[in-house]
Amino acid sequence: MVVIDVLRAFTVSAYALAGGARDVVFVANLEEARLVAAAIPGALLCAEVDGLPVEGIPISNSPTQVAAADLAGRTLVQRSSAGVQALAAVAPHAEGLLAACLVVAGATAAEVRRRRPEVVTLLPSVPEHAEDAACADALEQLLGGGRPDLDALLAPLRASERYAELASGLRPGFPATDLDLALVLDRFDFPLPVETGEGGLLRIRPRWRPGAPST
Repeated sequence: MVVIDVLRAFTVSAYALAGGARDVVFVANLEEARLVAAAIPGALLCAEVDGLPVEGIPISNSPTQVAAADLAGRTLVQRSSAGVQALAAVAPHAEGLLAACLVVAGATAAEVRRRRPEVVTLLPSVPEHAEDAACADALEQLLGGGRPDLDALLAPLRASERYAELASGLRPGFPATDLDLALVLDRFDFPLPVETGEGGLLRIRPRWRPGAPST
């Protein structure tokens, strides 16, 4: 199963790993996320509630903020209201779980092909969000050997009032640059395989060598 969240949870995960994070740990409950982060030396907590910043937590699920953070050798603990919740809901029932977003779409499709599953389920975290639907369509095309037209796939998003609001930079905790970082195809060449770690925590570890951003 591939769980998709473009704006912004799994885009944050990808940028964290590209920035040298030791791993990314997903925790659905905010207070539990605080406890998990406090128990891991040097961990950095990233969280939002209903898309808004949380008092006392400096990083609000923003790839812009994560890309600027010093994450080398550190753990990023993530809590979000969509992607992390979807992962937590399906993880007990899913095999071969992958997190996905546009910046790792090609690597995600390659990983799925490598595993050769009989059935591939593409699950947008928020189906009504046009960017998650666009990523699902892009993955379907990539799995079929095609090359997605990202501009066409993202046209419904860019024509929406929601996009205009996000692009304004006026939403707290959501700098407009998050859109530039998230809405690009194949920025990184690694997938985001989710495993169950110690204590039942969901996490991604960089078992691959993160590639440099493409130009």
